[in-house]
Amino acid sequence: QVQLVESGGGLVQPGGSLRLSCVASGSRFSINSWSWYRQAPAKERELVAAITSGGSPNYADSVKGRFTISRDNAKNTVYLQLNSLKPEDTAVYYCFLDFEYRSGSKYYTAGSWGQGTQVTVSS
Repeated sequence: QVQLVESGGGLVQPGGSLRLSCVASGSRFSINSWSWYRQAPAKERELVAAITSGGSPNYADSVKGRFTISRDNAKNTVYLQLNSLKPEDTAVYYCFLDFEYRSGSKYYTAGSWGQGTQVTVSS
């Protein structure tokens, strides 16, 4: 089992910044990729950013140039820096971890979600 704990959400004015963090804990797992999703009220959950084990990031068009995803492999942590925030960025943000673990002689791939953290952009 891998557990994810998020932090860093809050209320910020338009144009402001926040940094979200997500820490993974568990035993005997290796990280394949990290992702951040968000879900606004009455909307589908959408992919915001992702970063592979090699460190290559990808972003949704709506956040390119404003958000930055990064990872600290030693700390099993992923970050999402949110800059130039807009009211339409208001949502619950979730981290997602794609990981591999060993059971017996076999390896398996699985995923785990964070609990979500609220980001509200409002004046």
